[in-house]
Amino acid sequence: MDCGSCPRLVAYRTQNAGSYPDYFNAPVPSFGPRTARLLIVGLAPGLKGANRTGRPFTGDHAGDLLYPTLVSHGFAEGSYRADPDDGLTLKDCRITNAVRCVPPQNKPIGAEVSSCRGFLADTLAEMDNLRVVLVLGGLAHGAVLATLDLRKSAFKFQHAGVEDLPEDRMLLSSYHCSRYNTNTGRLTEEMFHQVFAKAQDLIAR
Repeated sequence: MDCGSCPRLVAYRTQNAGSYPDYFNAPVPSFGPRTARLLIVGLAPGLKGANRTGRPFTGDHAGDLLYPTLVSHGFAEGSYRADPDDGLTLKDCRITNAVRCVPPQNKPIGAEVSSCRGFLADTLAEMDNLRVVLVLGGLAHGAVLATLDLRKSAFKFQHAGVEDLPEDRMLLSSYHCSRYNTNTGRLTEEMFHQVFAKAQDLIAR
């Protein structure tokens, strides 16, 4: 799988392929079943996380919090060992990113988010049972709204906030589970668990 839509990301991917030839170094596909009722949308692959392993949130700090939380709330089964071959499976949950390729300094630019919008649209469209879209961070929040042709000004990003989406779906927001947010206390483990408890409640409606 390859993509040449974003010159800056292609150049960075090529550079990383030279520096880290054993890394995945390609657009990272979604993880989890298309039949899931919960879709988690993150920012982008981390250089030594998903860009290395080829699985979203696998191999970096964010995954160390996300995957055990998914297991504890019944959205995943198995043991997370930061390795795509760890046998972990997702249950009624799928994970993707607003931008599928690793960006320099983990900061995609607007044109790159826009270029990936078609892939996000395809992901949303192919999930017939989807009930809740959980966005991790403001960029993912904006990307989902833009993909659905909804005005961002009408959907304020708020941690644990819930908004109605078309097709009887719901948008649930959370601060991103990044090292920065957890180290500064902006996002605690308890807060993150509360978000997934809310996701369970929304799906059960």
